[in-house]
Amino acid sequence: MNKSVTVIGAGVAGLASGIRLLSEGYDVTIVERHHKVGGKMSQLEFDGYKFDLGPTIVMMPDLYKEVFELAGRNADDYIPLERIDPMYSSYFDEGSTRYRATNDLVETMKMLESFNDTDGEGFLKYLSDLYSRFNIAKDHFLQRSFRTKKEFYNPFILSQGLKLKTLNSADNLLRKYIKDDRMRQMIAFQTLYIGISPFKGPSLYTIIPMIEYIYGIWFIRGGMYSMAKGMAKLFEEMGGTLMLDSEVERIIIEDGAAKGVEVNQQLHYSDLVMCNADFPYAMKNLIKEDKYKGKYTDKYIDDMDYSCSCFVMYFGMDKKYDEVIDIHNFIFSNDLDTNINQIFTGDTIEDPSIYMYIPSKIDPTLAPEGKDGVYVLIPVSDLSTLKSEWTDETSQSYRQKAIDKISKLPGMKNFESEIITEKQMSPNDFDNIFNAYNGATFGLRPTLTQSNHLRPQSTSPNCDNLYFTGSSTHPGAGVPIVLLSAKIAVNDLISDEQSKG
Repeated sequence: MNKSVTVIGAGVAGLASGIRLLSEGYDVTIVERHHKVGGKMSQLEFDGYKFDLGPTIVMMPDLYKEVFELAGRNADDYIPLERIDPMYSSYFDEGSTRYRATNDLVETMKMLESFNDTDGEGFLKYLSDLYSRFNIAKDHFLQRSFRTKKEFYNPFILSQGLKLKTLNSADNLLRKYIKDDRMRQMIAFQTLYIGISPFKGPSLYTIIPMIEYIYGIWFIRGGMYSMAKGMAKLFEEMGGTLMLDSEVERIIIEDGAAKGVEVNQQLHYSDLVMCNADFPYAMKNLIKEDKYKGKYTDKYIDDMDYSCSCFVMYFGMDKKYDEVIDIHNFIFSNDLDTNINQIFTGDTIEDPSIYMYIPSKIDPTLAPEGKDGVYVLIPVSDLSTLKSEWTDETSQSYRQKAIDKISKLPGMKNFESEIITEKQMSPNDFDNIFNAYNGATFGLRPTLTQSNHLRPQSTSPNCDNLYFTGSSTHPGAGVPIVLLSAKIAVNDLISDEQSKG
């Protein structure tokens, strides 16, 4: 008889875990509190506009495809991908200076050599250094669990760990190779993709822009939500059960083992439980008895370090913006160092950098004919770091700062008056709607003391038959890495079941 697994949450890792478990012959039910799948990879649809709610950039598309291919499907039938090059525009000097990031090495070298005589050489050394470290991380850290101390503290893994050179910060590494502030900022800013400061984050996290420059970035027709919808479709085609509008109130634990979940005051029993709810939230709210929390007591959870949050605005516009060439755009603060420090000290951000995404430029199905939908994101403090409450006035202040910056871009002078509809997502919303603890959009911050073996692992050490996946577990945040967390968690579950005979 096939064993049953309840998966809590239909986010990216929950859906990927469900598909992997079905492929191994388990009976799987995914329980999701919302009326649609995807979690933070969901979609907002209003007044004829469609917006990706959270993630927007596809990196490492092979990891996206793997979920479908392991089930014997052609990924192109579910997630139509196309490569984007140039990848994005970066605006400096109040929008008057623009640089385009491209996979074309000739064009990149021309741009770097226009800065100075040494940054071209430095950039190539940066790529070589990080590519080497990326391969080590991929082969020995990102695709394996560290459930016991000996799995990390052994001569081979320690020797590989030393090669990662994690003690240096991302900013210090970039200063070693690249002298021009603009190019360094274009690279360093992207550590915020996983919610960490380039001044405090390990230098390894500069692999994010390295992956972009070497492998490129991609776009999914219909937006990122197409990935979530595609996984949900495949999950149900394979015989999985999807329970929407069903909030898990607790994990049922009896005699030291997970036995299922309580949903809408009804008990739903299963042989095993895979939790894709944010790990800090789950430990504080879904596991009721302290003895099953282990070291992750309520106080311990509160004392952990959390990623930054995001303030996202979704603007439905009354026109198209042809003078803005790329769909991905970064508009930099005049003082990026101060901007980033204010994010992680909780101070009001006086001059925020913003990310602007206009996918309707290449996919007209995402906005009414002749109009654009403009997604605008500002990295901000998580709620535990923020020195004051996030209020409607806070949202309005940052909204105006973003509009003032956008209005200085080519063809966008009248941006504010051309807004015909809009919605927002604040740190409070990430906390309340998605149970992202402290509104930390990317979960636990990937500091040295919260990475690899020191990060929550897939297997509960204090309760049998209970597993965790998602951005706050090893190996970390970002869609490709979260997909790896699902792979690790399912492999650990299968390994444990096989060891039981």
